[in-house]
Amino acid sequence: MISYEIFIIDDEETIRDGLTMALECEYKIRSFSNAEAALEIIADSLPDLILLDIGLPGMSGIEALGKIKEIFSDILVIMITAYEDINTVISAMKLGAYDYVVKPIQMDSLEVTINNALETIRLRKEVCILQERFLQENLPCFIGKTNTVQDMMEFIEKVAKSPDTPLLILGETGTGKELIAKAIHYRSPNFKGNFVTVNCAAIPKELIESEIFGYEKGAFSGASPSGKKGLIEDSGGGTLFLDEIGDLNFEAQAKILRFLEEGEYYKVGSTERRHVQTRIVSATNKDIDKMIEDGLFRKDLYFRIGVIKINVPSLNERLEDILHLSDYFINKFNKKFDKNFTGISAQGKKALMNHNWTGNVRELKNIIEKAILIGKGNEITENYLGLDTPEISDCPTNKTGFPPMPPEGVDLLSVLKSIENYYINEAFRIAEGNESKAARLLNINHHTFRYRRKKIQ
Repeated sequence: MISYEIFIIDDEETIRDGLTMALECEYKIRSFSNAEAALEIIADSLPDLILLDIGLPGMSGIEALGKIKEIFSDILVIMITAYEDINTVISAMKLGAYDYVVKPIQMDSLEVTINNALETIRLRKEVCILQERFLQENLPCFIGKTNTVQDMMEFIEKVAKSPDTPLLILGETGTGKELIAKAIHYRSPNFKGNFVTVNCAAIPKELIESEIFGYEKGAFSGASPSGKKGLIEDSGGGTLFLDEIGDLNFEAQAKILRFLEEGEYYKVGSTERRHVQTRIVSATNKDIDKMIEDGLFRKDLYFRIGVIKINVPSLNERLEDILHLSDYFINKFNKKFDKNFTGISAQGKKALMNHNWTGNVRELKNIIEKAILIGKGNEITENYLGLDTPEISDCPTNKTGFPPMPPEGVDLLSVLKSIENYYINEAFRIAEGNESKAARLLNINHHTFRYRRKKIQ
């Protein structure tokens, strides 16, 4: 049930009391005898609607309207005037008043004006309620406190506002690129439409076009007699998520490019031009720059799908979030398997922090799920996690060229950081400043290389 709060600002007590009695059965009412007192409250707590007398003592209603609009330009204000002073009314409307009523106030007329005004508010509130519900369900894997994640989510809040600007999400396997795509969808004006996922790597190349664009009956051998609607049509008014777009063949790339540029497409086997409004969000863990160099991906399509790019950090780049994510997954899988684990042992935490997360958040989720499923008691131990720990015999010795272990030990994280910094800078030097080539020398994604290099600059 949506509720509304109305502020009444009028210096006449009889007007305030009369309006309060007439409206309080439907709305939460607060009344003020002057604008100054109301403005102090409005700055901290915005009402849904304001009934504002023009002829106030002290700060006039016109002056108060200007200050209210400075605080929040979209707030709805209905002006109250004792006489139809057309010039004053015009001034109020120019400042952004929603409407006006004349004293003596006719309640039937005022209620119609209020209902019309609050209809705008109702739609806005419904959108906010729906979006909040969807957002709570679709961002679990980005629990964390690292600045990288927080900055990324702030950026998503901004870029999601547009209903049709293409976005490209870049990141390693298992980092949660689809969750980011969903976050964009549910924060956008398209959130009531469908979120449709196309895994370009999982669909055979000869079928990918018919899956995305659909086909007419008899378009090819084995086609459905009635034809088929494409996923792009299913996503109308919503979002089409092209996961692993780097696996699209050249012909499908050309058709996606045409759709992005012209807003039109053709079903396979059809000459009928079709139109649909949807937002294209793409994702890949591949080095698109390298693919373009090798002639495997269209450069013009890359520019169109990557109007806005979002780089998702790997779990190795946000180690501080591992334990927060683990707690979330423990709670989730406790409920699923009816277990009562309260946490992870000290040795288990060390194992998690020292592990190389090549599978990222997806790998962590699977490890915690397995541990909850097979474990007993209240604490997840190192054994339940099943992470590989290198044996002493596998560790490098002096013969490998590494310095010997000093008696007092070493700061391993600092050593690893120094080694990483050295090889990143060395690869960049050998590649003569070409990030893609440097990334290939290190066998990592060039977006990961760029991120890590920025961290040491």
